[in-house]
Amino acid sequence: MISQNVLNLVDTAMVGTLGNAALAAVGIGGFVVFMCQAFILGVSTGVQAMASRRKGAGRISEMAVPLNAGLLLVLIVSPFITWIVLVFLPDVYPFLNTDPEVIEQGVPYVQVRIFAVVFVGMNFAFRGYWSAIDLTRLYMKTLIIMHSLNILLNYILIFGKLGAPALGVTGAGLATSIATGVGTAIYFILAVRRARAHGFLEGLPPINEIKTLIRLSTPTGIQQTFFASGFVALYWIIGRVGTPELAAANVLINITLVAILPCLGFGIAAATLVGQALGRNDSNDAEQWGWDVAKVALCVIFVIGIPMWMAPDLLLKGFIHDPDTLEIARIPMRLVGLLIAVDAIGLVLMHALLGAGDSKRVMVVSITVQWILFLPVAYLAGPILGYGLLVIWVLQGIYRAVQAGIFAQFWRRREWASIQV
Repeated sequence: MISQNVLNLVDTAMVGTLGNAALAAVGIGGFVVFMCQAFILGVSTGVQAMASRRKGAGRISEMAVPLNAGLLLVLIVSPFITWIVLVFLPDVYPFLNTDPEVIEQGVPYVQVRIFAVVFVGMNFAFRGYWSAIDLTRLYMKTLIIMHSLNILLNYILIFGKLGAPALGVTGAGLATSIATGVGTAIYFILAVRRARAHGFLEGLPPINEIKTLIRLSTPTGIQQTFFASGFVALYWIIGRVGTPELAAANVLINITLVAILPCLGFGIAAATLVGQALGRNDSNDAEQWGWDVAKVALCVIFVIGIPMWMAPDLLLKGFIHDPDTLEIARIPMRLVGLLIAVDAIGLVLMHALLGAGDSKRVMVVSITVQWILFLPVAYLAGPILGYGLLVIWVLQGIYRAVQAGIFAQFWRRREWASIQV
């Protein structure tokens, strides 16, 4: 999972040499893309929950049927998303940031990346399947190939190497899209070899499988859409504070995402283990898996957070080259290192709940805490009262801690144990 965010980190590091406007454009653009594709990413949760239950119940020949349904849904929905973004983005983007340089570089970056939305959706469907049947190593190997290709293409297309034109920020987006498409092709090859005996591409999925997948995936898709939209709103809020603050926030967010991704890996593992245990009708085992994985994630992420609060400049200087911007980011980086362990617990238990099929309550909590508790207060504290980036980052830490506490209570009450998948 650490490699998952290498795509954004490589873009950030290389684009950072082009200045604050380019750095802000990639930051906003990356989360605009995430927001636009977030709904179809929910298919991963549905595929994983359904396939892991089948594995736990011993229904091996049916494990890939949810994957078939997921790929079909992505193929139907993604062209509409791409069309909407291409048509409306030039008019909408200026509302997110009014800096002409950021707009000039950010719009083509998003347009190039949105063409890969179908590949991203399919990749997440495959991720849910490989995770559900304990073949995450296939996912890992494919990601390593994708990200290695992305690094090479970034070098060529951003800076105009090996005879290619220097495309700058747009080159970073094009490199990411090409690498993502290559990953999709690899997943299909692996599935033909490894999943045909599980029902992969053995005809169209039954309508009841599609309905179940939609029921499980839609709340997660809505949650992911609001979560991504919340980040776009956060970029808009910080952009009203200033472009240097926005550039600093982009680096902080990307470093945080890299640090937290091991916990998302643990969360995916928890979802699989919980789903398989419930497939065996063993809810006690499912509950214990949730707590045990959370404990391991807490220990790992605490160690990862140490460099953030002990030596923030060592991390930030690889991305930020302006001394004033570095000063803005330093204390928020320390806060991230101190608070990230709490977020680890919340992420693992959230995925455990999703693995049990409790996606509706996860959706309600995530949307409520982010949009009603955090974002309005961040807007008041930042642009209105003028407290700046530091106070916004303190508020974000509080919001993540509250969310983690709610998910822990949900897991302890075990209402998820009676959900049918």
